[in-house]
Amino acid sequence: MRVLVSGGAGYIGSHTVIRLADAGHDVVVVDDFSNAKPTVVGRLEALTGRPVTVHSFDLTDVDKTEHLFSHEPIDAVIHFAGFKAVGESVTKPLDYYQNNLDSTFSLLRAMGRHDVRTLVFSSSATVYGAEPSLPMTEDLPTSATNPYGWTKVMIEQILTDVAASDDRWRIAALRYFNPVGAHASGDIGEDPSGIPNNLMPFVAQVAVGRREKLSVFGDDYDTPDGTGVRDYIHVDDLAAGHVAALDRISHADDPMSIWNLGTGQGVSVLQVIQAFERASGRPIPYEIAPRRPGDIAASYADPTKANTELGWRATKTIDDMCADTWRWQSKNPNGYPDA
Repeated sequence: MRVLVSGGAGYIGSHTVIRLADAGHDVVVVDDFSNAKPTVVGRLEALTGRPVTVHSFDLTDVDKTEHLFSHEPIDAVIHFAGFKAVGESVTKPLDYYQNNLDSTFSLLRAMGRHDVRTLVFSSSATVYGAEPSLPMTEDLPTSATNPYGWTKVMIEQILTDVAASDDRWRIAALRYFNPVGAHASGDIGEDPSGIPNNLMPFVAQVAVGRREKLSVFGDDYDTPDGTGVRDYIHVDDLAAGHVAALDRISHADDPMSIWNLGTGQGVSVLQVIQAFERASGRPIPYEIAPRRPGDIAASYADPTKANTELGWRATKTIDDMCADTWRWQSKNPNGYPDA
């Protein structure tokens, strides 16, 4: 298939581009590069051995989105594009609602006009809300604790309604947990703008000397060592899940499908630190800080549905994730170059 990947120069998008190419698909990328570097494209071309067609614009631009679908043959879409920083969404809620919803509206309308009705959407475990049952299963009620999470809840509802309105649609929402790691080459990886919002890139920047120490937010949770427990999934396993979902819905009868993508195993903050020390051979200085508002003690998936229906399974361990993150970070201590 010829697959449009929105946000295809970003962290998860770029790894998915490689997996799509490996599976024999042609890829078209649309990205406004607000949270990605143009140098990613050259690295993707080197890793895939083929040119990558890139359109640089914001999907909220209805006219440019329409022009893209009018001039590019597209069979399916994987939709990553959107604002994604939880903390920033709390301080800039209107920006998050407008960007994440409008880009989806623009995309869906163009898809419908051009009879492209196969879509894989990048959702999130944030849709399970503040106090979910563990492990989390796809039939739990949805909620959110921040505007970013609410945009995912809302878009899932929009997609469900679109699929119900016309049974020609084939849509998947993939609820993934905590993506970490990097491509085995060390040439592409996570390069957050400014201070990292997530644990793994912050730990990596401490290890490489860009940050002095890590703050561990809370050590009094009801977990084995008192620190927060999360389901970390290697970004390459996650990318493989998108390709599996695309293949499944292309031959499915159900217009709307939802799958968790996770390992099903919880790993604590202190366990991540220890694993990264093993991978890097360097100490990770840290201090205990107060809990952050909105953080929950533990979050991990029940991935049984994806394992069974997609024939997909997360394969990489936390040690694999740290080793690949360290290879990326040590090879690119300051992230991607600007040009």
